[in-house]
Amino acid sequence: MIVDAHCHAGRGDALTAPWTTEAPLGAYLRRARAAGIGRTIVMPTFPTDSARANRELAGIVARRPSRLIGFAWVNPQRDADRVADILDRAIAAGLRGVKVHVHEASPGREVCEAAAERGLPILVDVFGRAHLIDLFAPAYPQVTFIVAHLGSFADDWRAHQTVIDSLGRHRNVYADTSGVRRFDYLVSAVRHAGPRKLLFGSDGPWLHPGLELHKIQLLRLRPAAEALVCGGNAERILATVGETRLRRWTRKGRYDPQGRFAAPVEQSEDDARGVQPRGAQRRGRSHDPTLRGRRYYDRDARL
Repeated sequence: MIVDAHCHAGRGDALTAPWTTEAPLGAYLRRARAAGIGRTIVMPTFPTDSARANRELAGIVARRPSRLIGFAWVNPQRDADRVADILDRAIAAGLRGVKVHVHEASPGREVCEAAAERGLPILVDVFGRAHLIDLFAPAYPQVTFIVAHLGSFADDWRAHQTVIDSLGRHRNVYADTSGVRRFDYLVSAVRHAGPRKLLFGSDGPWLHPGLELHKIQLLRLRPAAEALVCGGNAERILATVGETRLRRWTRKGRYDPQGRFAAPVEQSEDDARGVQPRGAQRRGRSHDPTLRGRRYYDRDARL
């Protein structure tokens, strides 16, 4: 199943731009359906009241539970001292992750600890400040961080390059592809970090999901690799929602902060328990025989 890992829904409050005003899903859902996208992760759009926006989002998701997956919005600065309460209410309403935008505030210890305690992934838009990844990712290895827009919606090549480097160095860091216009950075991300570290995203409803998905198809990945980027990775991350540090131990007694030993969706148990050789991710290799080396790509691909 194709999963769009980045879309907005609901009302914003600032009324200074389309993305701070409203994110209607009508046209997006029609376009996504036509493109073959089966599920979509949605989140609020720059609200001034996180709790209210999360309630509104939960209502939107509840109307299409088989189609939408909700991530709660948190402003680390404005919501200080009440992040845990906001997330508990969001979880009770059916939301399954956290969205933080560095334009408002970087994910600090309160947000990261609350997410870790509840087993929630954090989708973070670093707003070009990709160096922050080296601060929060190693400090909270038990938290899965998904970096929006490969680090920059504004074509900041330095941010893209920094995120690509971070994908190879931090096991708990992933990136989504939404709004990345410099295609060669998507090519570079797959070659250097592998298809297991990228999630297809559209940044809908403002960007066309079919167009954003076509960028992934233009990578001409092998079917197994394309399936990971287009949905497998998102499903694997969502499958670990609710798992906490105490519950992420393998049968061999080894701590597994990213759930790498838990069977991913539609993968064999033997493959799911496999561990990549040391340095394999950095060299672009995988224990999966269908994904080894740069042969993530179709043999005749010329990118």
